[in-house]
Amino acid sequence: MATFIGNIEAKLDAKGRVFVPAAYRKLLVCREKEQLVVRKDPDMNCLILYPENVWNKKVETLQANLDEWNFEDQMLLSQFVSDAEWLDMDSQGRILLNKKMLQLIQAENEVLFVGMLDRIAIWSSENYANAKYSSGDFAKRLSEKMRKTPSDE
Repeated sequence: MATFIGNIEAKLDAKGRVFVPAAYRKLLVCREKEQLVVRKDPDMNCLILYPENVWNKKVETLQANLDEWNFEDQMLLSQFVSDAEWLDMDSQGRILLNKKMLQLIQAENEVLFVGMLDRIAIWSSENYANAKYSSGDFAKRLSEKMRKTPSDE
């Protein structure tokens, strides 16, 4: 499994094309021309870029937890997949982010690629700075999540 870590700024061209950072591109290219899927994150003010195999697993998990005869479940599935788009990386390592998606995250001239282990978040730098925890909050929350519970022993 690819492990995307770190964060890297990248400039957008006038058409909305952006070079996928080389460190991420190397991990994606290992997958034999695998397509990418992008969608707006439902909670965070960013786009999520999924390698095709990760996207397929997410959709399979969602679909397995839904009732195909339940209207609300089907609308949830429909909205999740209809808000997504297939992307191809060109021979130069660029992807084209459409204007609508860039407007959703308030990105104009540059974006910030943020590794999220199996996927990549694409933020405007300002939105990412505003969303991040302060160092004290980050340390506290991380400690809470990393602390062993009695059932772990």
